[in-house]
Amino acid sequence: MQLQEAITAFLGHLESQRASSPHTLRAYGSDLRDWAAELGGRTGIRDLQALTERLEPADIRSYLAGLHEDHARSSLCRRLSAIRSFLRYLRTRDWIGRDIGALVPAPKAKRGLPRFLKVEEALELVTAPDLSTRLGRRDRALFEILYGCGLRVSEAVGLDLGDVDLATGWVRVIGKGDRERTVPFGSAARTALEAYLGDFTAGPRGPNEPLFVNFRGLRLTSRSVARILNKHLVRIGAAKTLSPHGLRHSFATHLLAAGADLRTIQELLGHARLSTTQRYTHVDLGALMDEYREAHPLNQMKRKK
Repeated sequence: MQLQEAITAFLGHLESQRASSPHTLRAYGSDLRDWAAELGGRTGIRDLQALTERLEPADIRSYLAGLHEDHARSSLCRRLSAIRSFLRYLRTRDWIGRDIGALVPAPKAKRGLPRFLKVEEALELVTAPDLSTRLGRRDRALFEILYGCGLRVSEAVGLDLGDVDLATGWVRVIGKGDRERTVPFGSAARTALEAYLGDFTAGPRGPNEPLFVNFRGLRLTSRSVARILNKHLVRIGAAKTLSPHGLRHSFATHLLAAGADLRTIQELLGHARLSTTQRYTHVDLGALMDEYREAHPLNQMKRKK
C-alpha cells in the first residue's frame, strides 16, 4: 500500500471512529501529506513496506529539524502528534512491522496564556449589537451563548434548535470527541434567544435545524462568527483583537475570579483533564498583576512624570 493511500484510510478512521473535528482532519491531513512527500523525496520511502524496513527515528527528527526555523513549537508538536498517531494506527492493523514514532521526543511546547476580555469589556461587547435589526438580535444571542456558556465556537455553530431548552435554561452541547454535556444559561441569554427566535415568522422550524443562521438562513460557520466578533470589537473601539475562543477564555477567567472552583469550570467547559482548566489560575494571577501595576500609586506617579 502506498503512503498516500494509508493516510487517506487513517483520516477516514479519525472521522468515523474517533469523531475528530474537521479542523483536526484538515491539519493532520496536511501535516501527514507534507511529511510523506518529504520522506519520499529525501529517502525514497513511498510505501508501507519501505516504511517498515527503512524508517528510523532519525528520519522523523530530521524532518522536524528542517521545519524548526519557520514553524512555531506548537506546530512542530502537532506534526509529531500526527505522525505518531498515524504510525500507531498502521501498527495496530499490522500494516507495518514496527512503530518507531514513540521513540521520538516531542519538542517542549511553550504554552502562552490565553487572551481574554475584562468583565467590563465583555459586557460592552455582549450589549453592542443593535437590537433594532434582525442580525443584531442574532449577534446578541450568539454572544450571550458564547460568553455566557463558555462554548467553543464550533459547539455554538453546531447547535440545533432542539438543543436549547428555554423553559429550563439549559443547552445541550456536543463537544470534542462527540462528548455530550449540558450547560446552563441565564435570564439575559434567554431574553436574547427569545428575541432572536421570534424573528422566524415564516413557519415552525424543526428541532434539527440550525440555531444560528446567516441572512440566507444557512448555518453560521466558525469563520463567520470570527468576522461578526471583529465587527463588534471595532464598533466598541476595543484596543485588542480577539478570536471567538477568547470569549470562552473570558468566561472561564471571570468565573474563577468570582470564586467558582476548578472542577465546576472543568465541567462547564467540557475539558477532559483538569490540567487543561488549570491554565486559568495563571490567567487570573496575570490579570491580578495587571490590575496591581495599573492601580499602584507609585506606578501612577511614574506615568504622570
